[in-house]
Order: sequence, then structure tokens, then C-alpha cells
Amino acid sequence: MSSPESIPMPKEPGLTREGQTFSGGSLAARYASFVKLPHTLLLLPFAGVGAILASYTHPAGVTWRAGLWILVAFTAARFAAMGFNRIVDRRWDALNPRTAGRELPAGRLSLAQAGGAVAVASLVFVAAAWELNPLCGWLAPVALAWIFFYSFTKRFTHWAHNVLGFSLAIAPVGAYLAVAGEWSHPWYSLVTLASAVMFWSAGFDIIYSLQDVDFDRAHGLYSLPARKGTRKAIVLARVFHAHAVVFFILLAVFHRFPLHSFYLLGAVLAAVILFHEHRMVAKMGEKLDLKVIDKAFFHANVAMSTMFFFFTLLDRIFQA
Repeated sequence: MSSPESIPMPKEPGLTREGQTFSGGSLAARYASFVKLPHTLLLLPFAGVGAILASYTHPAGVTWRAGLWILVAFTAARFAAMGFNRIVDRRWDALNPRTAGRELPAGRLSLAQAGGAVAVASLVFVAAAWELNPLCGWLAPVALAWIFFYSFTKRFTHWAHNVLGFSLAIAPVGAYLAVAGEWSHPWYSLVTLASAVMFWSAGFDIIYSLQDVDFDRAHGLYSLPARKGTRKAIVLARVFHAHAVVFFILLAVFHRFPLHSFYLLGAVLAAVILFHEHRMVAKMGEKLDLKVIDKAFFHANVAMSTMFFFFTLLDRIFQA
């Protein structure tokens, strides 16, 4: 694979702006676009799910203070992870017409501004984790190292989507630990939850990566669409999402948590939304439509995660 280090980074006017970014020129707007702030809505609801599940056995851990620090920790970790990814990928982004308008290759943020923000966000994440409890505090650097590691995986493995999925699965697990202060009993309850979120995230990341299949092949980058082709990659995304639904249901069926009808209804509706997402992708046929991919990736999965949180919360409220 060729090295991008000698590639000039263009600052061309009028570059295409990606979805879920902001048009304003203020520093705040540029930072928000730098980390695609609206993408926070994809996973934040599942952090809430993790906290709700912990509340069954550790109700005293559910406080406004805990909720605030979970939100701070989640937001800071996501900023650090996405910002680090943008720094690591900046020269590849400059080559890709879809991403050349991002803040670093387009020159709207300097490398120093990006690196400084990532460093601050990382420190905030670790500090927030310690504010929650010692277990979260000790695990925070480990979590940070893993989510930073993901940014390099497209250089050497086609299964980078699963590494990302595991990174995103840290959110519900971390929120659970923030409330409970200890691992789940039995130990595999949290593993089941993490597996569900991992497969869900890996599935939608495969769909997202369809946008760059030709670019990845041309530049020696690794992804399942680049390796197996679009059709087979979409089938794998379906398989991953089917696994996610199964793991979500297993949490209730095997009584890993005292979950009942509202939670199960949420799992069924999640399956319906994911089915709709794949129908949108399937209707494209051989001609990839970036707008359809973006809609399937972002809107469908935000709806799914938000709905799942809502029904998990309803389940908890009616058992209180």
C-alpha cells in the first residue's frame, strides 16, 4: 500500500460538504463538523440503555450527577475518537473527492487546532470517568487506547468494521459501569449487550463504507465492500444486523436483566427499522446513490437507537 505522507493536501474552494456537518464559519461550527457532532445521536441512546439496565440492580447509582458525568464522558470520548480518526486519515481524506472538504484537508482547521482539541477531549474523558467511580477511571485510558487503535485498522484488516463496533460497544458498557460500579452478574450479561451493539455498529459501518469502495480499492485501504464487493458486503451487513437483534432479544429471553414486554417490543421495532434500512440499500441496485446510503446509515440508525432507548426506558418505568 502506498504511503500518503508525500501527498499534498489541497485547499480548494467549493468542495462538497458532507451530510451532518455545519455551514457556519465559526470555530465552534468547524469543530462540530470536524467530529460530525450529529453522529452523537447514533450511540448516545445506547449509553442510556446501559445505564437503565444497571438501575435494576443498582438503583442508588442513578443520580443526576451520574447522568451528567456519563454525558460528559461520552461526548468527550466521541470527540477524541473522531478527531483522532480525522487526524490519522487527513491525507487520505485529501485524496478522496467525498472527503476532501473536511476541515483538515480543506484547511478550515490546522493540525495544531485539531490535535489540541483531541488532547483536551481525552483529558476531559478520563477526568469524567474518575468522577463517576474508580473502576471507570482505571478503564478510561484502556477504552481510549482501543478507540484510537481503530483509526489504523483500515490499513491492515478488512474487519475494521468489527473493531469499530467493539469501540462503540464501550458506550453502553461504560454507562452500565458508571451506574453499577462493578461488572454485571453473571459476567456475560454485559458481554451480550456489547455484542448486540458491536454487530449493529459493524453492520451500519459496512453500509457507510459503500461510499468509498472504489477509492479503498484504488489506494490499498481495507474494507469488506472493497474485499468482497458491494453485494456480498451488503449481505454481511444484513447478517450482522440479524445477530444484533438476536443478542438484544437474548438479554430478555434468558432473563439477564428483568426485561419484559416493552423492551421486547423495542427489539422487534428495531428489527423492523433495520429491515427498512436494508430495503433502502437494496433498492439502489448496482448504482450506488450516496444520498440513499447516507439516509440509510444515519437516519435509520438514529431512529433505531432512539426508539430502542425509549422502549427500554418504558419497560423500566412500568416495573418501578
